[in-house]
Amino acid sequence: MSFLEDLFGFSGKREIKKIEKIVDKIDAIESKFESMSEEELKNMTNVFKERLRNGETVDDLLVEAFAVTREASKRVLGMRHYRVQLIGGIVLHQGRIAEMKTGEGKTLVATAPVYLNALTGDGVHVITVNDYLAKRDKEWMAKLYEYMGLSVGVIVHGQTPEERKMQYDCDITYGTNNEFGFDYLRDNMVIHKEQMVQKKLNFVIVDEVDSILIDEARTPLIISGAGDKSTGLYFAADQFVKMLKNEEDYVVDEKANSVSLTEEGIQKGEKFFAVENLTDMSNMEIYHHINQALKAHNQMKKDVDYVIKDGEIVIVDEFTGRLMFGRRYSDGLHQAIEAKESLKVQRESKTLATITFQNYFRMYKKISGMTGTAKTEEEEFRSIYGMDVVQIPTNKPIQRQDVSDSIYRTVNGKFKAVVREIEERHNNNQPVLVGTISIENSEILSTMLKKKGIPHNILNAKQHEKEAEIVSQAGKLGAVTIATNMAGRGTDIILGGNPEFLAKKELKKKGYTDEVLALVTSPIEVDDEYVQMAKNEYNKIYSQIKEITDKEQRDVLNAGGLCIIGTERHESRRIDNQLRGRAGRQGDPGVSRFYITLEDDLMRLFGSEKIMGVVDKLGMEEDMPIEHKILSKSIEGAQKKVEGKNFSIRKHVLQYDDVMNKQREIIYKERRSVLQGENIKENITNMIKNTVDSSVMLYTADSDYPEEWDLEGLKEHLYNTFLPKGCIEFNNIEELDRDKIKEDIMDTALNIYNKKENEIDSERMREIERVILLQVVDTKWMDHIDAMEQLRQGIGLRAIGQEDPVRAYQFEGFDMFEEMIKSIQEETIKYLYNFTVEEKIERKQVVDIDNLSTASDEPGNKTVVKGEETGRNEACPCGSGKKYKKCCGRNV
Repeated sequence: MSFLEDLFGFSGKREIKKIEKIVDKIDAIESKFESMSEEELKNMTNVFKERLRNGETVDDLLVEAFAVTREASKRVLGMRHYRVQLIGGIVLHQGRIAEMKTGEGKTLVATAPVYLNALTGDGVHVITVNDYLAKRDKEWMAKLYEYMGLSVGVIVHGQTPEERKMQYDCDITYGTNNEFGFDYLRDNMVIHKEQMVQKKLNFVIVDEVDSILIDEARTPLIISGAGDKSTGLYFAADQFVKMLKNEEDYVVDEKANSVSLTEEGIQKGEKFFAVENLTDMSNMEIYHHINQALKAHNQMKKDVDYVIKDGEIVIVDEFTGRLMFGRRYSDGLHQAIEAKESLKVQRESKTLATITFQNYFRMYKKISGMTGTAKTEEEEFRSIYGMDVVQIPTNKPIQRQDVSDSIYRTVNGKFKAVVREIEERHNNNQPVLVGTISIENSEILSTMLKKKGIPHNILNAKQHEKEAEIVSQAGKLGAVTIATNMAGRGTDIILGGNPEFLAKKELKKKGYTDEVLALVTSPIEVDDEYVQMAKNEYNKIYSQIKEITDKEQRDVLNAGGLCIIGTERHESRRIDNQLRGRAGRQGDPGVSRFYITLEDDLMRLFGSEKIMGVVDKLGMEEDMPIEHKILSKSIEGAQKKVEGKNFSIRKHVLQYDDVMNKQREIIYKERRSVLQGENIKENITNMIKNTVDSSVMLYTADSDYPEEWDLEGLKEHLYNTFLPKGCIEFNNIEELDRDKIKEDIMDTALNIYNKKENEIDSERMREIERVILLQVVDTKWMDHIDAMEQLRQGIGLRAIGQEDPVRAYQFEGFDMFEEMIKSIQEETIKYLYNFTVEEKIERKQVVDIDNLSTASDEPGNKTVVKGEETGRNEACPCGSGKKYKKCCGRNV
């Protein structure tokens, strides 16, 4: 161990010792709360709230609140927090990341800090990786929180705005990062404050924090509307790309995950699309479509990156192997794949609202998280979120044996070796969980096991509920389960099988609903004859199954516990560690081993030249495994390279979004003040003044002499902008100065405005101001987002001219924002001066947010509003002058 590791290791232990002193205080008062009656214990919530009202802080209440939570958990859930779980809870309360090994009970760890922070009434959010876990954790832990007098909600896909508002109004709300992020964006698109669903962003605990804040941080949340671009160009680009030759016409850079045309390719493109210069700005759209078609053909692999299901492209999640129904690749890549596979090409969409997960979660007053693996990404957590990682000791010592990697020359040799080990361990009744990184690999392995007659479960694209059930039973005697590395994350694998899952499954066969099944495992008595009957039946079945699983558990322990086999190293060490951590929970025995080949993408792209040298010297055969220190170091080195590259990508995404974030904060803040019904007459007056000032400067800036000013042009401009014709006259030109002109115009403008206000009442005028400003802001802001997206797509070319693209984006983005603000001001006062008193002016939604269909996207999570296709006999949108069916639509 190096000096630095010694230093940080010591620092971590010292941190734990400090927290253990707080846990000692919690232990010391345990008996006090044990002796309380049910009523006294429940009343502690009121006592704590009163103390907060009297000036105490949540930190002052920590020791007692944690002790109360532990006592309530014993009574309600039948679970007493271990000391290490209290340590983890304190770390969460402090706004840090608790790294806890699999099986250490992270769901229970969160209860104490959640309860403590919910006492303020400002709301606590608990983020999980999918809807199933959000519902499961809410149903499970709501028993505890409700016992203590707190309300609990859950946000899941498909809820109405009214339902969501009720869930957010609870003291504690569970849900996924996507749902919370989209609700934030939608809240900033509504036109009445009553339509907003989220409360303030107070305290959030992110479960599987590395998955959500690191893995998904490359994917901004996006709400999109229908675009107006033709889909025919995708087919034209696809046809062109099919004619090209690799190396001669284009070059694929696998390391950089990019593909680009060569000079020869560009010349062929100019000929095919009949343009003079393909790289000219006027041809950027064609060039972009060609690049996306190249990427679709050379980097997006069927049954690895996506599958075709019911005539549609369905994305495969690179981290979990799940099918991501409803998600679409952005930036035209999805359409390029549709064209490649000869499917119907869906119309591209226009961005209406967007935010990165980094900037969304950084808005919370306090953020914390927990996971089994975070230490390798601590630098990123510190720099982006201001959170450090505290490694929490395990409740029992880890007994798992992590065997050195077996390295093979070829993929075929590797898979043969994997099957041999599975067969050997299966014959000894040892359960085996095999982790793969793609659907393709899991199916190859499944085929090989079938030939050997080895029964197994395969998990690569199931629903979360089914996934959790299969993974929970992966510890049964002799079970063989093939799963993508992250499948079933958040579900414990219990050796011998999970009796609760099995008992509930039996009840479900008898027709009991999920709602009843949730009640049968609750320690709280429900006065319902049907539920009581189900409970009695459950207890009977559970005790019978428990006898079997307990015996199986002893047999599994004797067989060596769960065996984890990884068929490939993931690009992130964290995900490898997650897979390993499935075995050896709570002091159970277990074993883990990774099988690697030099043909694996990680080794092929990022392994060093030394590896091939070692292999050549050793003369490795296909079936001959090898272990060597140089190889092991090279594997870790390759992973560090990719981790560094991915960190740079996420940082890059954030650098661009930080520019938008400042602008978004300004717009959303102003928008919210309008929604709250604030009097904005002063703002309107300032808009009039700014418009007058800029107009006067525009027509008088060329000279210091009044007689040389274009006063007629100024009048015409003001009439066209907002003032009625004939209301301005400039007399005695020689005596005029700029300030006098501005003053006269302002007096005239305000007199006209006040007269209009007097014709109606002031209250109605204030509402009209709010209505018009909201409409203009929403329209201009959405156009601005789209313009900024277009700027960002083309800004990368600045690097060719030795200009920093991010800096250029900042400067030009600022100018565009200033221009948008000016345009908002001019258009707002134009509408205000031109509406008639009789006109009925009401708030109108620029986008129908109630009918937005949520979907996610790489590189952006998207909500999409669909539009109409171009008619076959209409003019082609590409501008050729031909009918659509005879131009870009000829192949549709």
